[in-house]
Amino acid sequence: MLRTADRLVLFDAGAGPMFQDTAGRLPASLAAAGVDPGTITDICFTHAHPDHLWGVLDDLDEPVFANARCWMNRVEWDFWRAPATLAAMPEARQSFVVGARNRMEAIADRVELFDAGAEVLPGVEAVASVGHTPGHTSFMIHRGEGVLVVGDAISNAVISFERPDWHSGTDQDPGQGAATRRRLLDRLTVDRGRIVGFHLPYPGIGVVEKRDGGYRFVPAA
Repeated sequence: MLRTADRLVLFDAGAGPMFQDTAGRLPASLAAAGVDPGTITDICFTHAHPDHLWGVLDDLDEPVFANARCWMNRVEWDFWRAPATLAAMPEARQSFVVGARNRMEAIADRVELFDAGAEVLPGVEAVASVGHTPGHTSFMIHRGEGVLVVGDAISNAVISFERPDWHSGTDQDPGQGAATRRRLLDRLTVDRGRIVGFHLPYPGIGVVEKRDGGYRFVPAA
């Protein structure tokens, strides 16, 4: 979450209550932090998989973040809504398409589409990180040395760093996903910025260092 003088920005909306029993904890976490979902002004989506998008609706299909503008990469938005996407998706993931379309319809009147490289919000750069999905986007927050919110472009605290070129079965385009990981890790080691990854070990924030021809994730203390 990013707080500025006039904005409260959330990066992805979690899974909500309809994906799996171990997910859907974002509202409770926000409450524990003293944050009312109604005060969220913006949500920047890395991509439209269930655990990043479905949390925009509660178990009664009511909006959780009713006052937030929703920012999504144009390619990502168009992909999930395209008529051909459902038939082309493996059967095990067709529910992802149905669920994404349902949530996209619910937020359509509040969506702002952007292209890779855009300054989505002041000081927030949309960084192309395609491969996991066609329009997957990371967000560089330009404060201090910078913080890169990587979504699922970098997801395993060991393999993604030590063997970034290995293909991942969770990536829609495994080759492109591997190239993206290498590029992002190179940027992080050069810029010395921090990384935030939703699937990295708690607290999910740290730095990247080069090691033995690969990289390693160093969690924040």
